[in-house]
Amino acid sequence: MEEFALLAVAGVLIIVLVSLFAPKLGVAAPILLVIVGIGCSLIPGAPRILLEPEWILMIALPPILYSAAVNVPITDFRRDLETISALSVLLVIASAFATGWLIWWVLPDIGFAAAVALGAVISPPDAVAATSIGKKLGLPPRLVMILEGEGLVNDATALVMLRTAIAATAGSITFWGAIGDFVYAVIASVAVGMLIGALTVGARSRIRQQPVLTTAISLTVPFLAYMPAENLHASGVIAVVAAGLVTGHQAPKRFSAVDRITDRTNWRTIQLLLENGVFLLMGFEITSIVADAESSGRGLWMAVALAAACTVILFGVRILFVVPLIARLRARQRRIPEVAEHLDAALEAVAEDDQEANPRRAARLHRWRADAQFQATHSLGWRGGAVLAWSGMRGAVTLAAAQSLPSDIPYRTELILIAFTVAIITLVAQGGTLPLLIRVLGIKGTSEEAEGREVTRLAEEIVAARRAFLDNQALLRENGRPFAPEVLERTRSRGLAVTEALAAMVNDDDPDGQAQQHRELRRQLVDVEQSVLLDARAGGTYSSHTLRRAQHFIDEESTRMA
Repeated sequence: MEEFALLAVAGVLIIVLVSLFAPKLGVAAPILLVIVGIGCSLIPGAPRILLEPEWILMIALPPILYSAAVNVPITDFRRDLETISALSVLLVIASAFATGWLIWWVLPDIGFAAAVALGAVISPPDAVAATSIGKKLGLPPRLVMILEGEGLVNDATALVMLRTAIAATAGSITFWGAIGDFVYAVIASVAVGMLIGALTVGARSRIRQQPVLTTAISLTVPFLAYMPAENLHASGVIAVVAAGLVTGHQAPKRFSAVDRITDRTNWRTIQLLLENGVFLLMGFEITSIVADAESSGRGLWMAVALAAACTVILFGVRILFVVPLIARLRARQRRIPEVAEHLDAALEAVAEDDQEANPRRAARLHRWRADAQFQATHSLGWRGGAVLAWSGMRGAVTLAAAQSLPSDIPYRTELILIAFTVAIITLVAQGGTLPLLIRVLGIKGTSEEAEGREVTRLAEEIVAARRAFLDNQALLRENGRPFAPEVLERTRSRGLAVTEALAAMVNDDDPDGQAQQHRELRRQLVDVEQSVLLDARAGGTYSSHTLRRAQHFIDEESTRMA
C-alpha cells in the first residue's frame, strides 16, 4: 500500500512538471505524459500496474466529464448540437462497425459481436489533447466547442455500444432491442442528469457564505448523477454531462462570486490531475500489456499491425464523415442571409404588435436571430474541417473500456494491446502533428479587434444598466430608507471607473500602455500589503482573527487583478 501511495505522489509531481514544461517544449502535455509513462515503466524494479477498469469508469471518468461540462457554455453547445450529435453518435457507430469488421475478418474466432465491442472501445476520440493544442494556438472558439462537445458525448455512445455488443456475444439481444436500449439510455440519462443538476444547484444556492459546504456538495455531483443512471441501466456518462451543463448554466444566476471562483479552481485542479493521470497511466501500463501479449505466444506483431490498420480505418472513416458534414454546414451558411431577413421581418411584426403582449415569441425570435448572427460570423470552412478530421486522438475511455472486455473472449490480451496501441498511435502521430497542421493551414480565431469591440459594447450595456438602477427614485435600503446622496454618487463614479477599466484592459495591447502599467502598479501594491501583513503576523501584536480578515481582503484584491 505504501508503494502505491508513493507512486501516486510521484505521479502528481510528474503531472505538474510536465504540464509546466510542455508548453515551453511545444508539445501537448498528454503526449509527453504517455512518453514519460513508458519511460518510467522501463525503470528497473518499476512495479507492474494494471488498474481495474472500474477505477477509471466509475471514479475518474465522472469528475473528468463533469469538470469539462460545467465550463461549457450551454448556448454554444445548443447552437452546434446537430454537429456534435453527428460526430459523437453516428461517427462512433460507423467507426465501431468499420473497425469491428476488419478485426473480425482477421480474427474470425472471436465472433462479429466481440469484434464490434473492440471497435466501440477504440472509436471515441478524446478531445483533451486536441483542445489543449487548439486553445494554445488560437483555434476559432466554435471549432474548439465542437471538439469539446464531441468529447463529452461520444464516450457515452461507445460505452452503450460496448455493453450492447457484449450482451450480443451471449445472444441475449436483438437489433431492435439494441436500438431501444440506446434510445432509453439517452432519455433516462438526460432526465437523471438534469434532475440531479437542478436539485444540487438549488441546495447549494441556499447555503450562503459557506463555500466549504457548497464545495463538498459540488464534489459529489458527478457521482450523484452517474450511479443512479447506471443502476437504471442507462448511461452514467450522459447523466454526468447533463448535470454539468445544467450546473454551469445556472451558476451565474444562483451561486455567489466566491462559490464560482472556488468551483473553477477546484474543478480545474481535479481535471488536470485526472485527465493527465490517465495519460501517464496509459504509458505506464503499455509495457505490462506488451509483456502479456508476448507471453501468450499468439503473435505480438500481428496485434500491433492490426492496431495500425484499425488506426488507418478510423482516420479514413472520420474523413469520409467530416467532408459531407462541412459541406452541409457551408450550405447552411449560404442560406443565413435569407433566414436573417425573415427573422428581422418577424421581429418587426412582433414589435408592431407589442412585444410585451407576446414576450415568449419575441424572446424566441431574438434567440434565433442571435443564432443566425453567430453562424454568419463564426463559419466553419474546409480548413476547420481538416483540423476536425485530424483531431481523432484516443484516451481515457479506450484505456478503461479495453480492460473491461469479458475474460472469456478469445484473444483478449491481444485485443487490449490493439486498443492501447491505437490510442498511443493516434495520440503521438495525430496529436504530435496537429500544431503543424494548424500553422500550415493558417487558422485563426476571433480577432483581438473584434473581441475588443464586443467587450466595449458589453461594458456600455453594463454602464447603462448601472446608471438606470442608481437613478431609480424607488431605490431604497433594506430597512426602507433612502441611500445617502454621497453614497450614490461615489458608487456611480466607482462603477464607471471599473467598467471603463474592463474595456481598457482588453483593448490595450501595448505592454507600456497605461492600463498595463496600472495593473503592474496594483500588483506591486498588493505585494507591499502582503509584506506588511507577514511582518505583523511575525510580530504577534495582532489577533489571528484580525490577521485572517486582512488576509482575505488582500486575497480578494489580488483575485480581482487575475
